[in-house]
Amino acid sequence: MDVAGKVVVVTGAARGIGAEVARRLAGRGAKLALVGLEADQLHQVAAECGGRAWEADVTDREALERTIAGVVDHYGGIDVVVANAGIAATGFIRSMDPDAFERVIEVNLLGVWRTVRACLPHLVASRGYCLVVSSLAAIVHIPGNAAYSAAKAGCEAFANSLRAEVRHLGVDVGTAYFSWIATDMVNSADEHPVFGPLRNGMPGLASKKYPVSDVGKAVVKGIDRRARSIHVPSWVGGLKLVRALTPKVVERQARKLVPTADREMATNDLSGLVGPGGTAAKKQNP
Repeated sequence: MDVAGKVVVVTGAARGIGAEVARRLAGRGAKLALVGLEADQLHQVAAECGGRAWEADVTDREALERTIAGVVDHYGGIDVVVANAGIAATGFIRSMDPDAFERVIEVNLLGVWRTVRACLPHLVASRGYCLVVSSLAAIVHIPGNAAYSAAKAGCEAFANSLRAEVRHLGVDVGTAYFSWIATDMVNSADEHPVFGPLRNGMPGLASKKYPVSDVGKAVVKGIDRRARSIHVPSWVGGLKLVRALTPKVVERQARKLVPTADREMATNDLSGLVGPGGTAAKKQNP
């Protein structure tokens, strides 16, 4: 797919991965429809891309449907959707703020479902491409990240089912798996007094952060190829082949780090949504 002249919807486009992907697609001549919260930031990215911004919460089905209708009215159709909007929260299950846990599921999983559902008729009409942003967290499930892992594993399963359902209609579906990327969300999580040391204590490549530019390059290339899978870094793809072994590895590492972290979380009320995106999502659902 040559993205020049194609209409691309990107959710969660106000910052981070969404903004980076939008800028790179604009450089290739795509017509950008940017969807998200944080209106000032979103419109700034749209101005940089020569696209248009639509402020909408992906968990609000009616608002999202109106937004997609507005995109189609403006551009005449949709060729690609990048279902990227996502937030994260820190906390252990037994002590975590229930509202924060459920908000992660709402945005990261149900937000993807609602985005894809609203865009799908237009992708069928254009025989387009849908990219669902999952995560390394769908493969490796670390302590303190249960809501995010559950949502991203759900995204992976959703994309797999969707791919089988729409292939005969000419629509291709990709799943993106990213490790820790140096975005505001991950950087804010690293500042957390419990989760930060827990994440940074992971062995070897498991704790390394990668620049958001790596993701932008990979996503644009993946859209060009209408790729089934996108991995950043590339070793994430190999890890998928041995995912049955990862729970035992995580559990072994957790024995050293979790007991102290769990006590701190339980006694100091340190759970909640992280980063600017988490703040924006909380304002939508106080």
